[in-house]
Amino acid sequence: MRVLVVEDEVRLAETIRDGLAPQGFTVDLAHDGAEGLWTATETPHGAYDAIVLDIMLPRLSGYEVCRRLRRDGIWTPVLMLTAKDGEYDQADGLDLGADDYLIKPFSFVVLTARLRALIRRGAPERPAVLTAGDLSLDPAERRVARGDTPIALTPREFALLEFMLRHRGHVVTKTAIIENVWDAHFNGDPNIVEVYIGYLRKKIDHPFGRAAIETVRGMGYRLAADGGR
Repeated sequence: MRVLVVEDEVRLAETIRDGLAPQGFTVDLAHDGAEGLWTATETPHGAYDAIVLDIMLPRLSGYEVCRRLRRDGIWTPVLMLTAKDGEYDQADGLDLGADDYLIKPFSFVVLTARLRALIRRGAPERPAVLTAGDLSLDPAERRVARGDTPIALTPREFALLEFMLRHRGHVVTKTAIIENVWDAHFNGDPNIVEVYIGYLRKKIDHPFGRAAIETVRGMGYRLAADGGR
């Protein structure tokens, strides 16, 4: 298993490399965001099974590295590793395409388990543009539209719509939404999901006379595969 670790603290990066090696990982290191982006981009796609990415990096932040990787269609699983532990910091990373989040200081047992879990899930192909009827979302360009009409969404609204589009036609529970759009460790009020569903409806449905997002009582929500025609 080959992993790229992008971490500007050289000693920590080497410690991660040395700790993962006995667990069967081959680890490459980069010490700033620009170097990490170049390494992940120029190395043949599929060479890395996962990327461990610090947020506070010189030259390019981890947020920007992740955003550019996803923009360029590189879907290698990304584990954000950072000292920033605010829930909004975590959410920002996930909104930009990260797959998991681990806060420093961390346990190597947990780091190894998280990496193995990400690698088991793999990096399935993600369509360039997600659609449901005339509703479209471009993850790389961060664009949403109804037909030719662009729709402005906040990062959280965008992440919620992207998740629902990836599961269009199927019921998704509040728990699944929170784990995938917020954080698997989110401990706030789960009713926040209802609030953001309302925000989305006001932007993608109401102005167009549509009803794409359906509430399925006792279960969750479903985005109609036809976009709510």
